[in-house]
Amino acid sequence: MPRPRQISKVQIPPRVRGFIPVGYYKDQSEPVQLNIEEYEAIRLLDYEGLSQVEASHLMQISRPTLTRIYERARKKIATALTEAHQIVIEGGNAIFNGSWFECERCNCKFNNPNELPVQSCPVCESFNLHHLED
Repeated sequence: MPRPRQISKVQIPPRVRGFIPVGYYKDQSEPVQLNIEEYEAIRLLDYEGLSQVEASHLMQISRPTLTRIYERARKKIATALTEAHQIVIEGGNAIFNGSWFECERCNCKFNNPNELPVQSCPVCESFNLHHLED
């Protein structure tokens, strides 16, 4: 029986839920699912320019585990770009740094670093909030 997957720590949640190809393509095939920890690996290594050691420390996983996550993410993104698949960012085995919420009215994402009770969205003051760790 395989070992259970290690939980990765994510600094901030993705700003979007995915991407859709634009232009002519032959069929509406199954979307490519990019896990949240794969998104975080791409963000830390490619966008932030961190080394694998630095990124693995932030995600609280081993460097070889980060390398495997990163390779899976690159393969999925390459497949989506080459074959015109939609990319959906969801799921995975990750926890967020602090408590993160999303407003269902304005889609604002914000965290709660002080762990104080969150009553409303800081942008639109809506009470319709979704806890992102759920």
